[in-house]
This record gives sequence, C-alpha cells and structure tokens, in this order.
Amino acid sequence: MRVAVLGSGSAGNATFVWAGNTRVLVDAGFSGKDLAYRLETLGHAPEQIDAIVVTHDHGDHTRGMGVFARRHGTPLYMTQRTRAACEKLLRGAETIVEYRPGRAFLIGDVRVEPFLTVHDAADPVGVTLVDECTGLRLGVATDLGRPTAQVRHALSSCDLLILEANHDEVLLHTSAYPASVRRRIASSHGHLSNQAAARFVVDLLHPRLAGVVLAHLSKECNRPVLARSVVGEALEKAGWSGHLEVAPQDRPTALLDVEELRYRAGPSQLSFL
Repeated sequence: MRVAVLGSGSAGNATFVWAGNTRVLVDAGFSGKDLAYRLETLGHAPEQIDAIVVTHDHGDHTRGMGVFARRHGTPLYMTQRTRAACEKLLRGAETIVEYRPGRAFLIGDVRVEPFLTVHDAADPVGVTLVDECTGLRLGVATDLGRPTAQVRHALSSCDLLILEANHDEVLLHTSAYPASVRRRIASSHGHLSNQAAARFVVDLLHPRLAGVVLAHLSKECNRPVLARSVVGEALEKAGWSGHLEVAPQDRPTALLDVEELRYRAGPSQLSFL
C-alpha cells in the first residue's frame, strides 16, 4: 500500500491511496484541474483513479469531485445524505455509488470501512482502507469534533494514520475569527486541536502503527512546527518512534510505502508496551 496526502487544510483536502491494482482518492477538495496536476506530480494520471470516496459534503472535501468524475469517468462513493447535500456539484452524468456508515465495501483491491464521526456536516464519516492482498490498514480521520468510542475502535489497528491536528488552542482563542466561529471550531462538532490530537494518537498506539500524518491544519490558527512538536513530544514520551510528518496545504506529501514504514519501525515499536 502506498499513500500520499495531495494537500490538506481549510483550502482543500484529498488523499491518494494505491493498493494492488487499485487507486482511490479519499475526498476531492481541490479543483478538477488541481487534483489532476497533484496526481501527475506523483507520477499517476487522473484516468488511473478507480474511485473517489467522499467523507462529507463540506467544500474543502468535495470542490472538484463532480468535474473530476465527469472528466475522467471516475465513480463517486458517498452516503445518501452527502449526495443530497452536494446536489449543486453534480450534473447527473456521474456514476454514483451510495454507501452506508458501518458497512464495508470493496473497490478493486481495497476494502473501505466507513465509520460515523461527529462534525457539523450532513452525514460525516471517517474511513479505514485495507489492502486486501497484504492486510495493511490506513485510517483517514479529519474533521473530528471529538474521538468517540466508535472512532477509536475503527482506528485501533491501523498501520498508518492520517489524523487531524487542526488548531493550536491559544492561537484559536486569540485569532481574528468571530467568537461564534471560534466556538464552532473548538466545539465537539468542530475540529481537534493539537493537544487533543496528541492525546488521541497516544490512545491509539499499538505495535503495528508505523506512521502518523497530521492533517487539516488551520492556516490562521496553527503552525506545522507547533502541531509536530505537540504530537511528536507526546508520542516520544509514549516510546513510539515511527514516521511522523505534517501534510502541507499547497503540495502533496511524498508517496509513503506503508510496508516500508513498518519495516523501518522494526522491533523498537514494541518499546511502549
């Protein structure tokens, strides 16, 4: 399994997953043209994408899905309520497959396991994606108001985690945002802070976890160095020494080979148990 975050933040989110002969996007929050460009920088043509899995209806996760789907013939997978909320982005020419949270489905060599999250969207979900050939598991969980028991269970055995670290609590409360916006972001239906992400990822530690990518950072209320420092220090104290990076907004991450990350982590990953 190979994974790259094409970009992540309030201006757009998308993740590329390549397992076996299957290539999937999780969300399509950039323009159709930008999505194609970001894929091509990784050496993959947009026509090679087998499906787009949409997690919720917010524009930073859906902006380019309709254009991309029509231009490249890519099926869109989303829940019924997300489809209804995204009606303006669709023209009727797209192939749409509806799924239900809690019910796994297959896209080629990838098993997708959607789970409910708490966020102020029509029908928000997170997803784990499993390589059917190797059993490697990726968890994608951004836009988390709070980590519920269901979310914890879904992400409990991932080899690689893409996890929200949206804001620094001090920067949020001293930001120029209106008070109502600050309350919404910090609420149980908003976004995880760096501190909350650090606590959550430590709770999720297990010997197979080889990498963590911090995502959906706020441009106004966070800094990559802050997110990495807060989460990294918590992981280090817990004895974890895997791969940690912050996904940028303006460019893709490198293509991460999940099996290689596990090999590099080696036996030292057992030290925190």
